Amino acid sequence: MGMAQEFKEFAVKGNVVDLAVGVIIGAAFSKIVDSLVGDLIMPLVGRVFGQLDFSSLFIVLAQVPPNTALTLDALKKAGVPVFAYGNFITVAVNFIILAFIIFLMVKQINRLKKEAAPAPTAPAPAAPAEDVLLLREIRDSLKK
Repeated sequence: MGMAQEFKEFAVKGNVVDLAVGVIIGAAFSKIVDSLVGDLIMPLVGRVFGQLDFSSLFIVLAQVPPNTALTLDALKKAGVPVFAYGNFITVAVNFIILAFIIFLMVKQINRLKKEAAPAPTAPAPAAPAEDVLLLREIRDSLKK
């Protein structure tokens, strides 16, 4: 079988197509979660902890050039190394929310699968073979 044929069979398998659809939907869903966290949740969390924007939390790790604003974007553009722990907090919250939403989705899908699938019935036990029946009769007659 040629390499092109093998690749075609691999690419059109159900799992590969499902994975591709999942990645595309995941990328779009990621933007929604980023907006949810960045625009709705983090401002509330920042307000509770007294800081309005976690993404502006950082520690400068080198000398700042003169006439450079002390904002994260300006320092990065100037090539100054910064320890941007606020951005990490935002990304970590994004991950936790995304993981929780995916957990809820999988839990719901599993519940729906259980409801949709008919309860499996136990197969009726097969009748013993004729030679087994004869051996049982011989055993029972020897016990007497």
